[in-house]
Amino acid sequence: MRMHLFLSVALLTASVPSFAQAPAAPAGTAVVVRGLTDPWAMAFLPDGRMLITEKAGQLRIATPDGRLSAPLAGLPAVAATGQCGLLDVVLDPQFSENRRLFFTFAEPGPGGNSTAVGSARLVDDQLREVRTLFSQKPKMDSGSHCGSRIVVDRQGHLLVGLGDRFSGKDEAQNPGNHIGKVVRLTTDGRAPTDNPFVGRSGAAPEVFSLGHRNIQGAALHPVTGDLWASEHGPQGGDEINVVEAGRNYGWPLVTYGRNYGVGTRIGETGPKAGFEPPLHHWVPTSIAPSGMAFLSSDRYQARQPEWKGSLFIGALRGQALVRLTVDGRRITAEQRLLEGQARIRDVRQGPDGWLYLLTDGAGGQVLRLLP
Repeated sequence: MRMHLFLSVALLTASVPSFAQAPAAPAGTAVVVRGLTDPWAMAFLPDGRMLITEKAGQLRIATPDGRLSAPLAGLPAVAATGQCGLLDVVLDPQFSENRRLFFTFAEPGPGGNSTAVGSARLVDDQLREVRTLFSQKPKMDSGSHCGSRIVVDRQGHLLVGLGDRFSGKDEAQNPGNHIGKVVRLTTDGRAPTDNPFVGRSGAAPEVFSLGHRNIQGAALHPVTGDLWASEHGPQGGDEINVVEAGRNYGWPLVTYGRNYGVGTRIGETGPKAGFEPPLHHWVPTSIAPSGMAFLSSDRYQARQPEWKGSLFIGALRGQALVRLTVDGRRITAEQRLLEGQARIRDVRQGPDGWLYLLTDGAGGQVLRLLP
């Protein structure tokens, strides 16, 4: 099924990117959108258009025929430094009724910056009622390990991966702050009463799980509703985890990663009681896993029937689309697609059932994966 092509009048401020110097599509893909600068995330609107974030602080709308809007006005100030900036964007499950969206960004403030969660309503292609729901505490003087992905769970709460900010790695084991954690929030930014640390002395009530380094991919399993996440290790030690309430995922006490350059051990490799082992990990070389999505549609069934039910993960350092075969909570096989052709920042299944990939960097593109 081909997406409906929307009239250009729908975006009066739309600009058509120049295709003359745009990179060619990697083999096995078709270019949908060109002309992006350091894009980080995409989210599909009900009408087939998509929202795309750019790390410097721009949020744009792209039509199915590749037209890009001017940046939408009204976002809060963004600390665009290093790995941080404007990051993820997702729609409220009731978006068709309430027009609400959620986004993460590096929020500047006293002490540096921290990852924050914002919300807004998209009305007539304009952002309204923009506000900050939650701010990671404490702020740090860092341009690294901001995370982050947002997933809406089946109770309608926000699960948000927050990085350890690199210099704060030991704080990932401290339940009293938000460093190196997954937090769970209501859509107005509060801690749900059934969060695992609510009422516990010395613990932040928003914390859902701890011991994370730098989550840059997350998705709900389409059948079980479990939260799956991809996490950057340092030198090796990238992980795939099923993230559960109150669990500790080890960083930096239990990890397969090694210290940069020298390759010395960080903590223990495990398994170790009290810490959750990853379902899958990469050693000795990191792939730098990013956005991820489960394929639940039948779009590729004719030529690639084995793809349905797989977990697809973008790889930045690995420059590939990684397909993991999933059997329950076991990863039974790994396949690398598009290897060496692009740094893939985000992966989403579109409302039409196709897989869409967002490539990283100055010449960023949205690609559709062909069967």
